[in-house]
Amino acid sequence: MLSYRHAFHAGNHADVLKHFILVQLLEYYGQKDKPYWYIDTHAGAGCYSLLDGFSRKNAEHEEGIARLLGRKDVPSELKSYLRVVRELNSPDKLRLYPGSPRCAAALLREDDRMRLFELHPTDKKLLAENFAELGNKVLIQEQDGFTGINAFLPPPPRRAVVLIDPPYEVKTDYRTVITSLKECLRRFPSGTYAVWYPCLHSMQSRELPDKLRRLPIDSWLDVRLDVKSPAEDGYGMHGSGMFIVNPPWNLPATLQKVMPYLVQHLGLDEGASFKLESKIK
Repeated sequence: MLSYRHAFHAGNHADVLKHFILVQLLEYYGQKDKPYWYIDTHAGAGCYSLLDGFSRKNAEHEEGIARLLGRKDVPSELKSYLRVVRELNSPDKLRLYPGSPRCAAALLREDDRMRLFELHPTDKKLLAENFAELGNKVLIQEQDGFTGINAFLPPPPRRAVVLIDPPYEVKTDYRTVITSLKECLRRFPSGTYAVWYPCLHSMQSRELPDKLRRLPIDSWLDVRLDVKSPAEDGYGMHGSGMFIVNPPWNLPATLQKVMPYLVQHLGLDEGASFKLESKIK
């Protein structure tokens, strides 16, 4: 969907959930000496200005990351993610927000690698500029990540975190997430896959988590953050979720601690809540 630009939503509540969990996954992978790959099917521009352009139009970060930075009471598990954001900004001004690739790049070690897909030509160009200094540690493809990912599975180190994060502006994205993940699991069943999904009124959105659970997987985690009650007219996103295949064993305990804090500080009305379910072997 070439009309979609993630800059409109940079730093919102969905980004907070997504990137906090992504940092947790990559920190867990970094505990072992063996290298890993980070693969992103819909990488976007990698980093976003919050002071102008698309991000400023909706200023969604003001009800997302801006509510957390500078607080003294954040759970320790949130601090690594918040540190990635702070390192891009001056102490007195929130100017930039890191997309998923920037969050991952902050945690890459010498032998780790990134493989990034972005179909929008403008964002692909910005992505290449943002990560030019990484040299051969990153490979960027102007390609549909749903299909391009197959060329990189299984990765040479046999360790990878894969983020599947389409815009879902095209209804077929919901079906394609399932078919793409099935193929990924066939090629590389031991990888960790993180699927972001929006919480909307639509049937496709409501059915997706159950369809993901029915895939041939032994270990999974599903966490959802609602920041408000669904609108009476059924319009708009009231929350989002992350479905993790092969999650770290300690991730449920981390989320049990952090999610109530996110509900408290990102919630917009009495409908704010979280839901956490998992099956981990």
